[in-house]
Parts: sequence; C-alpha cells; structure tokens
Amino acid sequence: MTDPRITQLAENLINNAICLKAGENVLIETTDTPEELSTELIKAVEKAQGNAFVRNSNSRVRRQSIKSATEVQLKLEAELSLAEMKQMQAYIGIRGANNAMENGDIDDAKMLMYRKLTKEALDYRVNKTKWCVLRWPNPSMAQGAKMSTEAFEDFYFKACLADYPKMKSAAQNLIDLMNKTDKVRLVAKDTDITFSIKGIPAVPCCGNMNIPDGEVYTAPVQGSIEGVIHYNTPTLYEGKQFSGVRLVFKKGKIVEATCESGDNAQLQAIFNTDEGARYVGEFALGFNPFVNAPMCDILFDEKIAGSIHFTPGMCYEDAYNGNQSAIHWDLVLIMRPEYGGGEIYFDDQLVRKDGLFVVDSLKCLNPDQLGV
Repeated sequence: MTDPRITQLAENLINNAICLKAGENVLIETTDTPEELSTELIKAVEKAQGNAFVRNSNSRVRRQSIKSATEVQLKLEAELSLAEMKQMQAYIGIRGANNAMENGDIDDAKMLMYRKLTKEALDYRVNKTKWCVLRWPNPSMAQGAKMSTEAFEDFYFKACLADYPKMKSAAQNLIDLMNKTDKVRLVAKDTDITFSIKGIPAVPCCGNMNIPDGEVYTAPVQGSIEGVIHYNTPTLYEGKQFSGVRLVFKKGKIVEATCESGDNAQLQAIFNTDEGARYVGEFALGFNPFVNAPMCDILFDEKIAGSIHFTPGMCYEDAYNGNQSAIHWDLVLIMRPEYGGGEIYFDDQLVRKDGLFVVDSLKCLNPDQLGV
C-alpha cells in the first residue's frame, strides 16, 4: 500500500508547485527513488490532463557515465537534453542520492567540462519552464541529519508539506521591504559584509521551484559587495565536502577564498570555473520553520529558519544582476544564537537579529508564527 504522504506530495508537486495545465508536457527525472513516487506522479499528471515523460536513473550509473564519457559523448548528450527540454513546459527533478559523495572521485577537469556543456539545458529549464527540484528521504540522508530513518521521514514530509499558502502570504511584507531597500549589511562571527540590492526584484519561494521551500531571494548589484563572510554550514559541491568557507570581497569580486576543512585546491578550482564564479548571483533569507539544522544537503540547508545564503555564480533571470557562470553554489550562514548569532540590516535598520525578524511587519515569518 502506498504511503498517503507520497500521494499528497505528488499531487502538491503537480497541482501547486508547477501548476500543470491540460495538454502540457512535464519531464520527470528521478534518481535513486522508489517506483511508488514515479507512479504517483504519473497518476497526478494524468488527473491534470498533462503528459508525463519519465527518466529514472541511478547515481552510481550516472557517475560511471560521466567518468567514462568522451567530450564528443558529453556534447551530444547535452544537445539531446536541450532538445528534449525545449519540448517541455514543466520539469520535476527528484534525487535520492544514496551516496552524496558519489561524484567525489571524478576528475575535476571532467566535471568542469560536464558543467559547462550541460549549462545551456539547465538554463533553459530554469528560465523557460515551470520547475521544481527536491530530494527523496533515505538512510544516507537520515545519517547526514543525525536521525533514525523513520524520524527523518517524518521530518521530511513535515518540511515538504508545510503550509505554503500561509508562508507566501507572510512573505509579502519582506518582499515589499526588500524591493525598497538599497544597502544590506550582514554581521556575524568573522562576518561583516555590505552590498546593494537596489532595483533588483525580491522573489518568493514558497512551495514552488524547490521543496522543501521557504525563502525570499534577490541578488546583489554587481560590484557592490565589500567585506568578509564566514559560512558556518558544511557544504557539498559535486561530491566534494567543505566547511568553514570564508570569502573576502572587494568591488564585488571574491579576492580570497579559504576553508577550514576540504581540499583548498579543489575550492580554488570551483571559483576559477569561469569569470562569473568569483561574483555573486543570489542573496536569500531562509525561513522554513521545520528545517533547523544543517544536513549537508543544500535543498534543505538553504531553507533553515534564521539563515541566509549568499551564492557565488549564476544569477536567476527574475532577479537578474548580470552575472553569468557555470556554477551556482549556495553557501549558508545560520544566524541563530546556537550558531553564533548575527544581524541583518536594511538601509541601516535592524530587521533580523539572531535568526528572528524584529520588525513588526515581518514577525509573521518567525517559526512560532509559521506553524511550529
């Protein structure tokens, strides 16, 4: 018997996250996920009178495919992926990731080639289709979250099935304030950084694009970032783990990058991917009330209540600051007291302290108001 939470999640994805309409095509890509999930998604697409195109894969198979492929193969695969994506109006990607480190031993040059060649299809999907990406719970993720498998599954569905309409309504005041803001300042342990967001739209993520959701994002004005930021959340990038990433900015550019753990040469290679990799394409505030601790999975960690992420690499078209890159690396700073605290200022006004909004109009986004 199918877990009813799977059915509910599938229907939410089709009807709310991507709002599939009759006659629309949706590409569903799953990795390391159970057959029940794909089956329920197909049923939900059928109810919506859409057309489901399903691609199931395995992370070990994908790793070997990338590792063994020639440049000619990767180019052809990228062309085929782009051609397929151009036939789609919507996209859902669900990744179980039995081993988050699966791609860790692929040669850096091969991964760089893969990222650059697949960028066009990725950009088309992000900018031209209705899309949603999420993880799937498994023992590996439960271990990363330091939970039993059963407890993690309960946490997963609670976070993924949050009251997103309530969250979206609560986020409107933050959107309005950010759209009027010029200067942002972030202050935390070994962090003091300023930048402008003037003229760049604030965009809500409250039940679409990523699940679990719970953020509002914009982007810094090119060249405006000055200072240092020291992220306190471990992070994975293409199977390589880093912690304590510290970035120094001058005139918007990363001029110094270090990490407390992880391979420094690999860290530098990521930021040397292309010119845009040393500039920032996104600034966002996270506020999902059910996500409280890092688990080295960015789709969860970037939504942590009381966090921000400040993202080197590609910007989004709907919060466009001109930065182009083959990378988009969400790095997270949690600003709650147990993680060292912190403050966020908009035009010199304190708006969030130690992870809680202090402006009356924004308090509706605090965990005690969003459902906890």
